[in-house]
Amino acid sequence: MSLRNAVMATLLDGEASGYDLAKAFDASVANFWTCTPQQLYRELDRMEADGLVEARTVKQSKRPNKRLFSLTRAGLEALAQFTGADHKPTAIRDELLVATMAADSHPDAVRASLRERKQWSEAKIARYERLRARLLDGLTEEEFLESADRVGPYLTLLRGLSFERDNVRWCARCLTVLERRGARLDAPT
Repeated sequence: MSLRNAVMATLLDGEASGYDLAKAFDASVANFWTCTPQQLYRELDRMEADGLVEARTVKQSKRPNKRLFSLTRAGLEALAQFTGADHKPTAIRDELLVATMAADSHPDAVRASLRERKQWSEAKIARYERLRARLLDGLTEEEFLESADRVGPYLTLLRGLSFERDNVRWCARCLTVLERRGARLDAPT
């Protein structure tokens, strides 16, 4: 998947500035696709040159002018083509998994990394839960899914929550195993 597909999917919510898109990426899209603001602005320029988005300038009195981007017909068609294509699962590429594979040689360092990842995932879960509460806005999940204009962002948020919860469970399990092994190896014989 490319950044441009994620941008086009985000623009389905309507016209947005680069700043608005960066915030949207940070708040929701980041659970499955990350980019820096610089990458986002470069991609928006390329997408405009390719006719996938169009921009209009909004003059502001006390701030710099801003550009608002929206999907063109070609952008909608490109997104439809992407959406209809085969989407093969991706492989996990995670340096912490490589470090964990070598945990027997450096258990203290791996435990520290696992604790850090667990805290990171717990913080992301809290952020995603706040976003989930805002999206639901007092509705039950089923009420929201039946009445919302768009459910795609909510469904991807559910996947992000699941992913981070699994990270927490996996890290906790690894920490338990490594701590038990360490206690066993450190015990006097």
